[in-house]
Amino acid sequence: MKFFVDTADVAAIRELNDLGMVDGVTTNPSLILKSGRDILEVTKEICDIVEGPVSAEVVANKAEDMIREGEHLVKIASNITVKVPLTWDGLKACKVLSSQGHKVNVTLCFSAAQAILAAKAGATFISPFIGRLDDINFDGMELIAQIREIYDNYDFQTEILAASIRSVNHITDAALIGADVITAPPAVIKAMANHVLTDKGLEQFNADWAKTGQKIV
Repeated sequence: MKFFVDTADVAAIRELNDLGMVDGVTTNPSLILKSGRDILEVTKEICDIVEGPVSAEVVANKAEDMIREGEHLVKIASNITVKVPLTWDGLKACKVLSSQGHKVNVTLCFSAAQAILAAKAGATFISPFIGRLDDINFDGMELIAQIREIYDNYDFQTEILAASIRSVNHITDAALIGADVITAPPAVIKAMANHVLTDKGLEQFNADWAKTGQKIV
């Protein structure tokens, strides 16, 4: 499973990348706003840090405008993936941009039917939003499972990028189902290392070691 980091926080990306925990990055208008930086500037800096795909999202609503924005965004760096919404115009833009050889991440997917359309339009990634489905009492993981089965049935090459990840359990469950990629905030990825029994065991080891009066170096 590939780990994408869902943030425009350069320091957080750099820290995880140095540990080998970053295979790509996803951004969106909300994350750019939170960063307080110019979209082109911060995206270029992220692309310089990370070797893998960096999703930069268009903000237009019409296909022709999305295409124009996408063609501008890909000039930032060779590892840019253009992010478009799962609307009819977004699918049109996906088809054109992917036909030009650009990677495209189709985002805001909330149904298996939408995911089929994205794959047919040549999407590199499909981004089903787990957490937002959970918020309205739908099972986000069931959607991941449905898309995995459909894509396997027809050998679609579009990668399932599980998004709107809210917890470590989301990551584990997505991995068990077979999502190709997860994108999560840095805090959620770092929380994967936490376990109460690890903390308890380390506390006991430290206490016992102190009683020996020894030093390793």
